[in-house]
Amino acid sequence: MSLRNAILALLTVEPMTGYDLLKHFEASVGHVWHAPDSQIYPALRAMEKDGLLEGTDVTWGQRGTKRRYAITEAGRTAFREWMDTPLDYPRDRDPVHLKAAYFEWATPDAAALQLRAHIAHYTGRLEQWREKIREIETGGSDMLNRRLATVPSSQHERTIAFKRYTYEGMIARAEAEIAWARHGLALLDELE
Repeated sequence: MSLRNAILALLTVEPMTGYDLLKHFEASVGHVWHAPDSQIYPALRAMEKDGLLEGTDVTWGQRGTKRRYAITEAGRTAFREWMDTPLDYPRDRDPVHLKAAYFEWATPDAAALQLRAHIAHYTGRLEQWREKIREIETGGSDMLNRRLATVPSSQHERTIAFKRYTYEGMIARAEAEIAWARHGLALLDELE
């Protein structure tokens, strides 16, 4: 259900083709909801069939066409309802923490290597998300600027604040994962 809502969120900005959605997905909602094209295109077709989107064929290149999707009023209503409904949290699936719970089965070097990889992963994400906040603060976020163009100026501060708030939460999560992995490295040293 969340893939549909991620797509609807993007389409509240403007109509897009599946290709446009893929590009913008990775630059915005893809930070909080990953989906490959193998999931996006079938979702678009299903959402059009369900009346959440309206698709039109547009010229692409000299002879081709692509389907451009626009959110319908039913899609806006469904998105608003989802936004107003509390989440039903899924059960956790966390392979890194599962492995850490059984590090006694790994060699100390292998466990340390995995923890360093965890730190490297979240350090990269941390920089990525800090860059997103810089873009928000400097007005350099293309997608946010396009979204702001669709909402009244009285809503700009609110829209910007919630985007920043989201990335701040992701930064806090990354910092916590890095601290946890560093603690694990110290624990490995202590136990050896």
